[in-house]
Amino acid sequence: MIKKGDIIFREGESLNGIYCVREGVCKLTKLSDNGKEQVVKLAIKGGMMGQRSLVSGEISNLTAVAINDMQICFIPRQEIVRDLQKNVNFSMDILKRMAQDLKTSEDSLVNMAQKTVKQRLAQTLIYVQTTFDIDQDGYLALNLSRDDYASIVGTATESAIRILSQFKKEGLISTKGKQIKIENLQDLSRVE
Repeated sequence: MIKKGDIIFREGESLNGIYCVREGVCKLTKLSDNGKEQVVKLAIKGGMMGQRSLVSGEISNLTAVAINDMQICFIPRQEIVRDLQKNVNFSMDILKRMAQDLKTSEDSLVNMAQKTVKQRLAQTLIYVQTTFDIDQDGYLALNLSRDDYASIVGTATESAIRILSQFKKEGLISTKGKQIKIENLQDLSRVE
């Protein structure tokens, strides 16, 4: 069992296998040259972490931190390599997952370059609701910190807080403590 906030692996570590997410959510972050953390991906149930480092033989270029309590499994390098060599279907599955990760990274790069911070934050809220659903009271089931939202969209925490307040004033979202509820999905998806 991995507890919320636990680090699964760090940027710069040598990984001796692949981590698979059985339950929970993990953020994969990269440190910039100025020491600012950027969330580059959320790993969810069924997701894998560390496959790029394992296949390339390089150290990890990301840090993995549990956003909530998680269950993960670890598959050692020798088992993965053996399966990659012997099982064509497994090898193709790994390649497809890596190709999907690359596509997601490319899409993220375009979004960062061409969309405003407001648009990226709106899109992130919609992604969180679509991917993780809502709780019984209608709030986003995945409770991210304001720092995490800022890191995902590539802005300062203060800017993310300011934009969330603006969304609240416009009736697009409501909040209760750290919880967020999307009140107007259609208008949120049209934020400019």
